[in-house]
Amino acid sequence: MNAGGAPPPDSVEFLDLHFARMELDQAARWVLAALAAPRFKYVVTPNVDHVVRLHNNAGAPWHAAFVAAERDADLCINDSRILAKLAGLSGLSLPVVPGSDLTRILIEAGVSSGTKVALIGGRDTDAAWLQSQLTTAEVLHFEPPFGVLHDPDAQQSIVDFVEAEQPNLTLFAIGAPQSEIVAHQIRERGKARGVALCIGASIEFLTGAKRRAPRVMQRMGLEWAFRLLSEPRRLWRRYLIEGPPIFAIWWRWRGARRGVTSPPP
Repeated sequence: MNAGGAPPPDSVEFLDLHFARMELDQAARWVLAALAAPRFKYVVTPNVDHVVRLHNNAGAPWHAAFVAAERDADLCINDSRILAKLAGLSGLSLPVVPGSDLTRILIEAGVSSGTKVALIGGRDTDAAWLQSQLTTAEVLHFEPPFGVLHDPDAQQSIVDFVEAEQPNLTLFAIGAPQSEIVAHQIRERGKARGVALCIGASIEFLTGAKRRAPRVMQRMGLEWAFRLLSEPRRLWRRYLIEGPPIFAIWWRWRGARRGVTSPPP
């Protein structure tokens, strides 16, 4: 949903979120147009991890804030081929707009001279690379304290930075759900401008610090397997334990739509 509480004009409701029916190029045009917005807007790109957190972490102290941030985003686009396939099994068309591809297109498109771009999180080398790609822009970098999700002061430090610097484009590279929660806080305060994207590890993929799956694996919905093999120690829990509940979540959601509550066989 957008700031006014209504779904985007062309959207599909799936797993309790309103996803915009946008292709990659349409999403990029939306973001570029929002660079000049006098009131702060933000984009979320839910994937399997996001949806599982939304449905299965009700007891977490951050859960309500994350739910509000995902559902109130100015633009919500699907970042998962698995979600797209599950939507298809439900008779819904859900375009896939990978956050890394959206970030790449925005950087390739460039921004007008004097545009302010803020990178929240990441390393100094990431900010330097971003400046080398956006030569006519002013790239700002803010590295918040560790533990943003559980530290209100760290969250406030990001809010203060964005409000003080007034970037046209803010790139949150501090992971979920903290990126979305802080973006929502900034939007609700109404003191910033421009548009923000929650980009995860997109800059690291673009710089080559991390490798993306080959296109054929991406098209098959196996990017998660490639990432697991690339970083098994860091990602094994996400993909082998935390991710699979998405199928039960989808089954319950589908059953609720049909008036069926029995578990999958």
